[in-house]
Amino acid sequence: MLTRRFLPDTPLLDCFSAQYLELGSPNNPLSSVSGFSYCLIGPNSSDHWASCYGPVFSFYLSILEVERVKMAYNSLVRSVLISCNQRLPQSSSLYHFPILLRHRPTHRRHPYLWPLSLRYSSTQFVQESAQGDAEGERGRLNVVNILEERGLLESLTSDSLRSACSDPGLPALRVYCGFDPTAESLHLGNLLGIIVLSWFLRCGHKVVALVGGATARVGDPSGKSLERPELDLLALDRNVSGISTTISRILGRNHGAKCFSILNNYDWWKDVKLLDFLKDVGKFARMGVMMSKESVRKRLESEQGMSYTEFTYQLLQGYDFLRLFRDEEVSVQIGGSDQWGNITAGTDLIRRILQAEGAYGLTFPLLLKSDGTKFGKSEDGAIWLSPSLLSPYQFYQYLFSVPDSDVVRFLKILTFLSMEEIAQIERDMQGPGYVPNTAQRRLAEEVTLFVHGEVGLDEARKATEALRPGAETKLDWKIIEAIAEDVPSCFLPYDNVMNISLLDLSVSIGLLESKSAARRLLKQGGLYLNNSRVDSEAKKIEADDIVDGKVILLSAGKKNKMIVRIS
Repeated sequence: MLTRRFLPDTPLLDCFSAQYLELGSPNNPLSSVSGFSYCLIGPNSSDHWASCYGPVFSFYLSILEVERVKMAYNSLVRSVLISCNQRLPQSSSLYHFPILLRHRPTHRRHPYLWPLSLRYSSTQFVQESAQGDAEGERGRLNVVNILEERGLLESLTSDSLRSACSDPGLPALRVYCGFDPTAESLHLGNLLGIIVLSWFLRCGHKVVALVGGATARVGDPSGKSLERPELDLLALDRNVSGISTTISRILGRNHGAKCFSILNNYDWWKDVKLLDFLKDVGKFARMGVMMSKESVRKRLESEQGMSYTEFTYQLLQGYDFLRLFRDEEVSVQIGGSDQWGNITAGTDLIRRILQAEGAYGLTFPLLLKSDGTKFGKSEDGAIWLSPSLLSPYQFYQYLFSVPDSDVVRFLKILTFLSMEEIAQIERDMQGPGYVPNTAQRRLAEEVTLFVHGEVGLDEARKATEALRPGAETKLDWKIIEAIAEDVPSCFLPYDNVMNISLLDLSVSIGLLESKSAARRLLKQGGLYLNNSRVDSEAKKIEADDIVDGKVILLSAGKKNKMIVRIS
């Protein structure tokens, strides 16, 4: 992999060759690199233009701060296509991404080949990078078609959205998804909204995440059989902050900090008076339409019924869309399939109040297992996206446990792997020599990387490895803590542990029934101290055996483990 660094005003051509060398020149820094098809374009020492042409050259550059990419089209360079690396690493303000030069071979020398100046902010670049990969002569990639192909499209309010997504003559769309702060973190079911927003970003559009600091005080009745409990204001503020942080962390790491906006609808609802709302909004709402919404109809047919507060929720969310359409140029609202009624309430208000067209809604399926149960819930509760509520290791393990019947579908909707790669994984699963859980491991790695980043994925991998006796991963206190909820533990004073026989310790903490059972297991090679096999019955606990001075991990076979916490 070749990497160059340059400042914002450096001409793009300079980045490829400071000496503007022709193909085959002995001084060409790339001529000795095997396995590359590449192109170098620029003036040589005779001040004439030359081109070194190949199919495609992928050159990874490091950008400090770039404001805008100017594209030059001529007979030599057909287009400059920019595509975002899916695993974009970040080091302070430094971003890495591939720039692909594609052109048609030509032998003509052209006097008007312009240098391509880079003036594009790194964060804004990441936001629109996927658009460039699909642009050029064909227009931007159609995000609706992508979502449909991957099983992420349930309904559209108008099929015109499909053409609006790819028309190169139209500006990029602004898209929003709402998140009600009913808990201090989003969970795995909410991740689909972030993933769909990410697909819009990858296709060159702009996104807004709307946190419902106001609407959460009312409670969305969609998909609920009972009215939501009322949140106190302190808890609500904490939830707003926690969810905003989660969204910012995921989208910021994967797309850049300035490629999206996070808004709180309380910022405008706090100034809306009841009489004004009834006059300006309520009179445009038709009771028949509101009563026909599925979320309303089901609740009215139930014994619990529906409060007037819940009944008005669709107008509140509809007004959110109107405000964003009018003030933020947002033209698309996305949401789960249970949000269809609320989304269409918004498009209807925009049409009636603003007398405007061009507001669209898009829904995606809820995250369900093949048996129809919700994916994202465990016996212990929700699968949270916040690492403070659920460790990356536990998040990884939940995804790793997906059955074969679901894993391919989840690879399509929860990851950004190409459909070709997913199809190959599916073929591998059906072929001979397939290693069980390979597809699940890929799913867990991709989703954990997207949600928790490289650090979180590394933590999850190490913790997973720590559960395997004999693993070479060096244990530390954090790794052992990551698996603590899946492994029984006990507390012992330091003095009670030092110099005690390992066999005696295994029996005293209940890992093994008797000392004779411990001896048999040791002779069979099944007794481990901090994942290292113990071969001697005389082994006693020493200070170096206590990981970071805090814990010891004992294993009896592959499955029976115990964490000893030293106090």
